[in-house]
Formats: sequence, structure tokens, C-alpha cells
Amino acid sequence: MAWAILLVAGLLEIGWAIGLKYTEGFSRLVPSVLTLAAMAGSVLLLGLALKTLPIGTAYAVWTGVGAVGTAALGIILLGEPATAMRLASIGLIVSGIVGLKLVG
Repeated sequence: MAWAILLVAGLLEIGWAIGLKYTEGFSRLVPSVLTLAAMAGSVLLLGLALKTLPIGTAYAVWTGVGAVGTAALGIILLGEPATAMRLASIGLIVSGIVGLKLVG
């Protein structure tokens, strides 16, 4: 169950990271409120997952899910370049997340 909670926390991290782009420096109310709610939810769920998961593993997976998801959505939604090196780097992060899950 802790892994599922951690996954949702990572998804919320993606939400707030992408949401920051749409807040325009926290000058737009609705995107700002949604971004702040996603931030709070993400950290809250990370804290719940840490009740049973080791901090090093959980934090690395949380940030990894956020980094991979944000990079992917940057490519898909924001037109960021999908270079071979960028995709390979994302693949390395995914490999690290899988490795941590297998040993955690």
C-alpha cells in the first residue's frame, strides 16, 4: 500500500511542477490554488509512505517519478525537445526507480 501512496504522491508532484508553469508566477488564482493543493497533497502522501518505506528509497522514487513525468509532459504539452540524449536520460531515471523498487 505504501508504494501505491508513493506513486500517487509522485503523480501529484508532476501536477504541481507542471502547474507552476500555468500559475504565471502565482498571479493566476485557479492554477495557483490547484498547484498549491497538489504540493500539499504530494508532501502529505510522501509522509504517509515514509511510515513504512525507507527515506532514501522513497524520496528517490518520489523525485524520480516527478522528474520523469514532468520531463515527459514538458515534451508532450509544452513542446520541449525530445532529443535522444534527453530520452536516454529519462530512461536512466526510470531504471533507477525500478532498481530502487526491486531492492526497497
